[in-house]
Amino acid sequence: MFTTESLLTSDLPKVRVGIGRGTQAGNVEKSVAAMKQYDVRIYDDPEMLADDLATGKIDAAIRGDMSSSVLLPILKKKLGLNALERIVFMEPLNGKMIIMAPVGIDEGWSDAQRTELARQCVKMAKRVGLGTKVAVMSGGRCEDVGRCKAVDRSIESARKIVKQLTEEGYDAYHCQILIEDAVNNADILIAPEGITGNIIFRTLHFIGGAKALGAPIVNTDKVFIDTSRVKTDYTDSIALAMRMTEE
Repeated sequence: MFTTESLLTSDLPKVRVGIGRGTQAGNVEKSVAAMKQYDVRIYDDPEMLADDLATGKIDAAIRGDMSSSVLLPILKKKLGLNALERIVFMEPLNGKMIIMAPVGIDEGWSDAQRTELARQCVKMAKRVGLGTKVAVMSGGRCEDVGRCKAVDRSIESARKIVKQLTEEGYDAYHCQILIEDAVNNADILIAPEGITGNIIFRTLHFIGGAKALGAPIVNTDKVFIDTSRVKTDYTDSIALAMRMTEE
């Protein structure tokens, strides 16, 4: 079973990793010191971190506590991307790792986007040895159809996405609004859209105490893990970045 503990105690590849430092909190330094057996470099310059990742001077990068509003636009330009599509690895208190998307508030607003994010989540899950069962959420139970047009659209959208995924051979189902069941029954959770996904992430992590390893960008072949500046320990994010360099 893929967990934070199994990740941190596994044999990780000897690759070059960069992590951003944007504050004097000391959390980046402590995390790098804890991974001293590996080649992990601290960057204070966002331009240099993005450039070294793009040119292959490092094999993976983690945002660390560097400002997202500064680093991410630079990264997007260096990698030649119009947008950054992210998924997030989370471990709720039940101890079962899940991948969730979309988590960016401007992501996942069409059936096509959410379907592609589900495909990318499965691809990422296989890369790290996680299960691939996909739960597609909607804004209500099926029995709620007719109560609200927005809920009706959400349910219909989820059904279409599940139909598309299952026709392609994916193990997907419509979990409705029942996230409490989905976190136990599935490995991948597809939220109705990015705002809902972001709220779920923030609720689970900041209020519910779920571990958040980080949010890999999935629309590039470069390994980059977006992280929160409020994290106090980045060792799990560093380990995830290393694991993701393996094909």
